[in-house]
Amino acid sequence: MNKLLDIIYGKTTTWDQDNRDAFDELFGAGGRYPVRAQNVVKVRAPRFSQGGGVSFAAYIHPSNPDSGAYGGTSFVLFPDEQGRCLLSLVVGTQGIAPDEDILGRPGHARKVKAIANWLNHTYGKGRQVAWSKADPVRIDLDVPRQIREQFAAYQSVFERYGKVIYGLYVPDDDRAATRTAVAAFLDLLFEERGYTPLAAHQLESAAIRAGYAAYILPTVQREQVTTLLDDRRYVILEGPPGTGKTRLAMQLLAEEYAGNGTSIQFHPNITYENFVGGLAPVSTESDLGFHFAPKRGFLMEAALAAARDPQRPYLLHIDEINRADLSKILGEAIFLFEAKSDQPRVTTLPYDFGAPIHDRLALPPNLHIIGTMNSSDRSIAIMDVAIRRRFAFVKLWPQVAVVEAMAAPLMQKAFQDLLSIFVEHASDEAFRLLPGHAYFLEADPDKAVQALQTGVAPLLEEYLEQGYVVGFAEQLRAYLQWIESL
Repeated sequence: MNKLLDIIYGKTTTWDQDNRDAFDELFGAGGRYPVRAQNVVKVRAPRFSQGGGVSFAAYIHPSNPDSGAYGGTSFVLFPDEQGRCLLSLVVGTQGIAPDEDILGRPGHARKVKAIANWLNHTYGKGRQVAWSKADPVRIDLDVPRQIREQFAAYQSVFERYGKVIYGLYVPDDDRAATRTAVAAFLDLLFEERGYTPLAAHQLESAAIRAGYAAYILPTVQREQVTTLLDDRRYVILEGPPGTGKTRLAMQLLAEEYAGNGTSIQFHPNITYENFVGGLAPVSTESDLGFHFAPKRGFLMEAALAAARDPQRPYLLHIDEINRADLSKILGEAIFLFEAKSDQPRVTTLPYDFGAPIHDRLALPPNLHIIGTMNSSDRSIAIMDVAIRRRFAFVKLWPQVAVVEAMAAPLMQKAFQDLLSIFVEHASDEAFRLLPGHAYFLEADPDKAVQALQTGVAPLLEEYLEQGYVVGFAEQLRAYLQWIESL
């Protein structure tokens, strides 16, 4: 890959020939890819004089003509005036054919986005060095203005090809970082066409995939959530079923908070009176046998408990927080949920709840609230913007490492196969339905088949019946047939 890197850094004398030599260097002995992989891509590298057009070197589908507009996905180098090249993934101006399957699959865009995020966090040093378009086939959308302004050296490239670029990396002086970016883009291009790197490069390739895969299914550590609770006070853990949301919240309550707190569960019948406080029947000796009196709700009781020991953080855990309409349940108490307010916030209540609250409620600064939210449950209330602004949201995703460490081999295969289906074919909305690792943690090989048939299969069948996975229903049906055959 050294010749290709030399070109990227402006060390070229004959643009067309140097690019052909660099292309040939990628294959066979001493190269990165097998010789036969050269049959699924070819290089085109026209060089234009200043004002005559935008020079480029493109790795394109071999069915395209040797000149003129081409179609499909491609890896393209665009030199600036000094010769340093922009690395990019581009849809040919002729359209997405012959790569309709690649470009139309959600997994391709998902991986390009993950690569860009990984490169930014790994090599950006606090600045953006990579970008990706949400949908590669949207050639009606230009590269955003802030990206064009940030990388103004490639203004002519953006003016000519901005609508067809869907991924890019801007090299700096870190040649090793640029080499990694090249490898990530090229490995993806060849993987989509059915080829992986040669054995000598497979460890590096696997490390690159693992690096950007962490941005498809990011890991959240308990320490991160604890820090967020300290800073924001109000946090919601959201994610698919089986990702350990409730388990994490209970661990925090038991360990980080040393049991100083309480856990409740929301459901559709929870009301303002249950959560904040209101009138409730009280037994009496009157003719009616009862009368109504103010009764404190869960939030009021938690606030009182926290206020008794201001030096110790107190945690209120609300499980399934979005199974009730939180906006209605909070009522005027939503005013209190402002972790960084300049002044203490107090709200007036409709009744006198007795000392020390009476008719004025405030949330002490040591009261923390953590909610858990199942992102696959379509029957639940949707939180409005006012609620979302007051809570910090943390997404929990299924963790490959947990399954690899704890599950039987069959369960590991089942998880990897299902993960691959969701990554490749699920829309962003459907991707949130990916079953969590808890469904695949059976360690006993003799019980693995039963766990798949009684746990995973019914969940996927429910997804199919409800129409949640229409875009890749056949892939899931094939997966279910495999489970049935075990």
